[in-house]
Amino acid sequence: MKILTCNSNRPIAEAISAYLNLPLTSASVRRFSDMEVFVEINENVRGEDVFVIQSTSYPANDNLMELLVTMDALRRGSARRITAVIPYFGYARQDRKSSPRSPISAKLVANLITEAGADRVLTLDLHAGQIQGFFDIPLDNLFASPGFSKDISEKYNSGNITMISPDVGGVVRARAIAKRLDADLAIIDKRREKAGESEVMNIIGDVSGQRCIIIDDIVDSAGTLCNAAVALMDSGADSVSAYVTHGVLSGGAVARVSSSPLDRLVTTDSIMATEAVRVSHNIEQLTIAPLIGEAIKRISMENSVSSLFD
Repeated sequence: MKILTCNSNRPIAEAISAYLNLPLTSASVRRFSDMEVFVEINENVRGEDVFVIQSTSYPANDNLMELLVTMDALRRGSARRITAVIPYFGYARQDRKSSPRSPISAKLVANLITEAGADRVLTLDLHAGQIQGFFDIPLDNLFASPGFSKDISEKYNSGNITMISPDVGGVVRARAIAKRLDADLAIIDKRREKAGESEVMNIIGDVSGQRCIIIDDIVDSAGTLCNAAVALMDSGADSVSAYVTHGVLSGGAVARVSSSPLDRLVTTDSIMATEAVRVSHNIEQLTIAPLIGEAIKRISMENSVSSLFD
């Protein structure tokens, strides 16, 4: 087995490498003067089971091309099997036709990854479960919820905890953690007038006197998250925190979170933290390197991955 990384999130690749006690494969992933991606694998990979670690986060197009070109280089180097390890799967929010003449970009990206040479995909908390069906190759979708549940139980060890789904679509995710922790569940009813903007309309459930924990998969501009925190505090919540798998945190999101009523925003390291995130007083990262490392080991040894979550 060999593991190698592109440039989007080297810290998590190094942490996975340490977990597996396996050095990263030497590879050069660089740019020509016109910013074309060039990849050269500096070790023999013929007949090897190779795992390529690359989040397709900002800059999404550059990081996606790095992944595609790297897999092509491995295929032409006669790797036996290539697994694309994508902690954050970009373009996942474009999973259906949301308006006339709009693309289903998640399906396009799935096709590109398959055609580039991937034999299977390993990812974390897909935005929509149906994306698994966009691939004609095996896909393992890991979940951050066990790690979140453990951290919540350690940080909030007494009662009065309510899990909050920020929209109807996220109820399954929030309910799973609420069930693990024997906590209550409430739902934010929001209506989005246009892309990138949201307005909190209603809270379904009683949050008065509760320590509320918002559960979600992606935080981008943080507008929905901060609006939800304000609405919960206005409804009598004692405090509001959030656990979100993928901290995209684009534009002024970090400043927005810092000035919001959120006590804590906890994300995983599926996306490499920016300097603004590292110095923020109320944003933290939990590592998911051991989870991904264990999944890689099980895939390589042909053992069950789903049993990680039993």
